[in-house]
Amino acid sequence: MKQLQLLSGLFLTLLTSQFFAQPLSQWEADKITVYQAHGVQTIMHAEALFEDRWDQLPQAQFWKKIMLLAPDSCLVNVAATRQVLAKMSNRDWNRQTEAQKDSTRQALRVAYGLPSTERIYVTTGKNDFYKFNEVYPSLAKGVSAFERFGVDPWYAQAILLIESPAQMRKSSTGAYGAFQLMPSVARSQGLTVNDQIDERKDFDRSAYGAAQLIRKICIPEAKKILAAHQITYNETDLWFRLFVLHVYHAGAMNVAAVVNKIQPTEGSQELIKAMWQNSAAGFGNNSQNYTQLALAAQLILHDMVYQNCTEISPCVGR
Repeated sequence: MKQLQLLSGLFLTLLTSQFFAQPLSQWEADKITVYQAHGVQTIMHAEALFEDRWDQLPQAQFWKKIMLLAPDSCLVNVAATRQVLAKMSNRDWNRQTEAQKDSTRQALRVAYGLPSTERIYVTTGKNDFYKFNEVYPSLAKGVSAFERFGVDPWYAQAILLIESPAQMRKSSTGAYGAFQLMPSVARSQGLTVNDQIDERKDFDRSAYGAAQLIRKICIPEAKKILAAHQITYNETDLWFRLFVLHVYHAGAMNVAAVVNKIQPTEGSQELIKAMWQNSAAGFGNNSQNYTQLALAAQLILHDMVYQNCTEISPCVGR
């Protein structure tokens, strides 16, 4: 039986290597095995966050705070930089009249030396939505599924952490399932979605649809957009992975529009940061926020792993 399992594993490796564009070894160095009291998980580490100080970006730190903040509280922040100016209860903020809210914003501008035209947002805590302890057990399952389908499992982990985590709820636009696939997108990737059957609610089928979408559309379209600007890349660079996530969320046409507006000359953290500050076509505020959320969620996962694990081992060479 053990020999049969080994042969089956070898056949699967050969099969995925033959039919899928991304070699499995490409992401092997990013995998870790985490040993905890309640079990063992193989997930993707977050070390790339610290190499170019992605973890220090105010946007990542801001959304980390929001993801951990209760919904009865809010952070008053600068729209462009996500600098936090004040924390207060939603009740205290909402009991103000619109004129009083404007007065509060202006007082904060003066206190922090900001121009009178600086946009100031009020963002409510979202720890009622981002339930990381509940979504954590699904990460290894997602990583394994994407790897089985020959797609970089970093994407599975990133998407699971920010898309309807641990909750099976349908978005206002109709996206559904662990990977929040739209009906038409799910069907285009081979899933059945009709009045009687919706395979998006099945984790493995949803993972298959998302993996196929990334492999066949998101990564190729990302490469096409970058090639149009003569930008080189490494597929495991964090900025490239975040760029692909933008395509997954906003669509290739909208990402191409904002990149054409930016006119970058190289691929790097600066390109992603520029995308956070620019809008074009359908690439707006929600699109700008998407990879900021991805970074914040990875930071929270990193904290969870290192605070709660009994041992962490790299998977390289296993």
